[in-house]
Amino acid sequence: MLTPVLQAAPYQFHEQAYRNDVKTLASDQFEGRAPLSKGEMLTLTYLEKSFKDIGLQPAFGKNFLQKVPMAKITPLNKDMQLSIGDMSFKLVDDFIARTEQLAEEVDVKDSDVVFVGYGINAPEYGWNDYAGVDVKGKTVIVLVNDPGFATQDPNVFKGNAMTYYGRWTYKYEEAARQGAKAVFIVHETAPAAYGWNVVAAGGTSTRFTLVDDHDNMSKVGIMGWIQHDVAQKLFAKAGIDFDQIKHTAEKPGFKAIPLDMKANLTLKNRIERAESHNVAGVLRGTKYPDEYVIMHAHWDHLGKELVDGKPVIYNGAVDNASGVAGVLDLARHFKSLTGDDAPDRSVIFANFTAEETGLIGAQYFAENPPMPTKQIAAFLNIDGMNMGQGVDYILRYGDGVSELEKYMADAAAKQGRHVKPDPRPQNGLMFRSDHFAFAKEGVPGLLFMSLGDTDPDYIAHKYHQAADDYNPSWKLDGVKQDLTLISDVIDRLTHNRDWPKWLEDSDFKKRRAQDGR
Repeated sequence: MLTPVLQAAPYQFHEQAYRNDVKTLASDQFEGRAPLSKGEMLTLTYLEKSFKDIGLQPAFGKNFLQKVPMAKITPLNKDMQLSIGDMSFKLVDDFIARTEQLAEEVDVKDSDVVFVGYGINAPEYGWNDYAGVDVKGKTVIVLVNDPGFATQDPNVFKGNAMTYYGRWTYKYEEAARQGAKAVFIVHETAPAAYGWNVVAAGGTSTRFTLVDDHDNMSKVGIMGWIQHDVAQKLFAKAGIDFDQIKHTAEKPGFKAIPLDMKANLTLKNRIERAESHNVAGVLRGTKYPDEYVIMHAHWDHLGKELVDGKPVIYNGAVDNASGVAGVLDLARHFKSLTGDDAPDRSVIFANFTAEETGLIGAQYFAENPPMPTKQIAAFLNIDGMNMGQGVDYILRYGDGVSELEKYMADAAAKQGRHVKPDPRPQNGLMFRSDHFAFAKEGVPGLLFMSLGDTDPDYIAHKYHQAADDYNPSWKLDGVKQDLTLISDVIDRLTHNRDWPKWLEDSDFKKRRAQDGR
């Protein structure tokens, strides 16, 4: 049972400071805040000074910055072809392939091709597509999303709502655990939630990756996608109707199918190692300084590029200068509190790097925290704020996941608002921002994000585009409204000493149990 709601200290919104933070971070001078760029250095300097001026203490010993070891992997052979059996396929048109292994060349030679359905091993759902098959050194073909979305049956996984087993990141992780050499996910727009153009762009450009002590050799060698019509051709060659076998794979007990073909592919890369940085400051709790709540927003965006010979800067004002400014304003508020209003637990105010390229900074912090994860009660994450008018609801990502959902609902009710379920649960947004890196380490979290919900034009014309700029005419009523709600959640978490529980069986719940929570 949760401790009763306490009366939070009234939140004081510092509107002019908030506007200045967004305007500065989203200015052309910061060049789109790309990791490992001039924009990173400017951003780090600005955030560190801001935390100091607010009066926070360094979160990493004597430092506000945490080094994040990264690598830039740039594919070199843009004309490479994928050969399967006697068929050849063209990069971008038919497939994409990349790697996170730190190797200048990754070869797949005469690798047996196996179709493993959705590529899922989920004991809690009684599902294992890898049962009875050895895929070590082989190339596996898998379907995107999960059987719940495919069937729209609420009794299969979570029905229309994507689970983590439906995310492409999981497909690669599980294939690596199974010993596969290469993975190709069959792209379809509806279950993927984006078109082939998004896949193609991400598969041919420079990518960042976190670096481990073994040059990421435990990761699957080839991370790929193929077009739906490519899958149809391959399976037809093997005497199988692809669209029909898809339906077979939607049912429990599906058995992997060898295609009796060999895959060949050579991927060549340029590897550059470097360090990016997370930024964090801490407000020490007055009674329980070794227990923590983390308030976070990622600082990075997409940087700049040349388009038709002209520089284009992706300033990322909403995504996510708006969230970073929100974290700073919450820090101002909580630092101003005294006496019984001051937090009993410590609050870390954090901004991580490289969210846009795979939650890299969050993953590094979650795996290398400055305190054991058993001391972290919750992780709250802002990824794009409502810059316009206030609304009578708050979006909830996930349903029945953790007790933090009750915290959100209670705080919303105090404002006369209601909780609105994620309108696009099939897109799996709760797995696509920094709080998810902490979920994998057992720490429950909440995502606060209104991208595209309060501004219908945002996704179509501004999201990850050059038009995501600071607008001095923004009302900011929605920002004040949501920061007030988040402040209420933090106030409650830092005074009641509860340890919010996971509500559903999952690897996250098992991980939390290892911490005794």
